[in-house]
Amino acid sequence: MAAGKLTGAATRALRRGGGTALPGLVALRIDPGVVAALGRQLGGGRVLVTGTNGKTTTSRLLAGMLGAAGRPYLHNREGSNLVRGFASLLVQRADLRGRVPGGAEMVGVFETDEATFPAAVRGLDPDVMVVTNLFRDQLDRYGEVDAVAGLWREGLAAARRGAVLVLNADDPSVAALAEGWPGRVHWFGVDDPAVGRGAAGAADARWCTCGGEYVYERRYFAHVGWWRCAGCGRGRPATDTTARAVQLQLGGARWVVDGLGEVEMGLTGLYNVANALAAVGAARVLGLGEAAVREGLRGASAAFGRQEVVMLEGRELWLLLAKNPAGANQVLLLLEQAGGPGMAVAGLLNDRFADGQDVSWIWDVEYELLAGRVARCWAGGDRAEDLALRLDYAGWPRPLAVARDPAAVLEAVLAGTAPGERVFVIPTYTAMLELRAELARRGAVRSALE
Repeated sequence: MAAGKLTGAATRALRRGGGTALPGLVALRIDPGVVAALGRQLGGGRVLVTGTNGKTTTSRLLAGMLGAAGRPYLHNREGSNLVRGFASLLVQRADLRGRVPGGAEMVGVFETDEATFPAAVRGLDPDVMVVTNLFRDQLDRYGEVDAVAGLWREGLAAARRGAVLVLNADDPSVAALAEGWPGRVHWFGVDDPAVGRGAAGAADARWCTCGGEYVYERRYFAHVGWWRCAGCGRGRPATDTTARAVQLQLGGARWVVDGLGEVEMGLTGLYNVANALAAVGAARVLGLGEAAVREGLRGASAAFGRQEVVMLEGRELWLLLAKNPAGANQVLLLLEQAGGPGMAVAGLLNDRFADGQDVSWIWDVEYELLAGRVARCWAGGDRAEDLALRLDYAGWPRPLAVARDPAAVLEAVLAGTAPGERVFVIPTYTAMLELRAELARRGAVRSALE
């Protein structure tokens, strides 16, 4: 406890980070069992949230619902979602004797990296496990989707049988996790034909575990929708938490949830409706009341870089993180539906470890959706030239700037726009972090270290 706390204090004092990883590394080196020793003191329920996309938003929504219900909780809000992040959070909250004050009533909400899921299950012994979706992402780190699904099954095999799974019924890869699970499953999904699409983008799941091909009554995006296997007949399960009558605007979303009526939140996009359903499902499993669930949704704010709106010298910058084909296509679909004509769009593409070093995935992104709607664009990041080429093939106008440095991209955006204009910025993960650091230097956002 002392070594971890001292490391965290030193890290923050020296402005070498937010103290969300290194303290945990130090504590784990001294005592590899520190996460289990501290985490299992959280008697109000331990919740793991994982998935390719949406785990940050889902966990933040659930934390907001717990806050609205007056339930004490612990949450790795900064997104440090490896075991060292859990250890850092728990060490910070515990006292020097290794006790978490108020832990007996406290709920733990842990956003969990896909590959960390088995270790998280073994360490934290969760009561609730939420899985949002499974898409192709960072192939050079995770491998294909089957490899990720295998890791999740490994985690489930180590889980307590009394734990509850909260699963996305619309994603056949996630639904397959329930096969052989002896405990309770709470299913969530969308039931609204109006938001289905004829062409739903690149699919990362085509075949059932039996080898049969998936066929769809309706598809929402990628391989997500109302599916069944043409071979064995396995199909989308009936849902316990369901969204109907979905209305999406640029500034938010409204929909109807069975048992709650109409709800609203300040985030938009069908993918965020699905994230909200995951949070509502987990909240119901934890026994939260309707008022707290509604308030948690209504009070939702964007996680940094995820529909975050930043003002810079009178320009309204919308930061829309897109780190894989499925997520990027959902962002582009949102802009197609709500962005309006004559849009200004900046894309930033990096190829670092946290992004995935193979950027060929951009050719599975449907940039063509915005052809004729984008009036001005900019290409940035380590692979700015690759992105500019892809946009050219998609029929976008020639970028006003192709620059690797985020500061240069921002300068070009300022030069090419006027105060009062809106610019949509679509960065990959590390590009988003660099961009926000530059925006913090200019005083537009708070530094991640503050």
